[in-house]
Amino acid sequence: MKGAALSALLGVLCVVCVLALPGSGAWAREAPPLRDVRLAELPSEARETLALIRKGGPFPYHKDGATFGNFEKHLPAKSRGYYREYTVRTPGAKDRGARRIVAGAGAAADVRNSGEYYYTEDHYRSFKRIRE
Repeated sequence: MKGAALSALLGVLCVVCVLALPGSGAWAREAPPLRDVRLAELPSEARETLALIRKGGPFPYHKDGATFGNFEKHLPAKSRGYYREYTVRTPGAKDRGARRIVAGAGAAADVRNSGEYYYTEDHYRSFKRIRE
């Protein structure tokens, strides 16, 4: 290849590489729109878990309160450590099951009273914002 053709090819490759970077160009992932669920519509186990979050525990599972990374970007983008996850008991499950509540820290950095709670019944594939 001659100089001009090679330069043009390299320019196209650079644009393709930049567009392929996570969070840029046509492949950027935005959080899907969240549906709301009223507190009264949640399973009783989810309401119990939310009550424990607001009290600050004690929690029945050792992983409750662990950082939720939001790697799939289903929730609004926040800094690492903003979200915490809590297990929602699933009757009959031999393990923790698939149900969780994810709590945002809010302006006061306290999940107990942030009012920012999300429910998933399918192990993070989809979320609903909890509304009271």
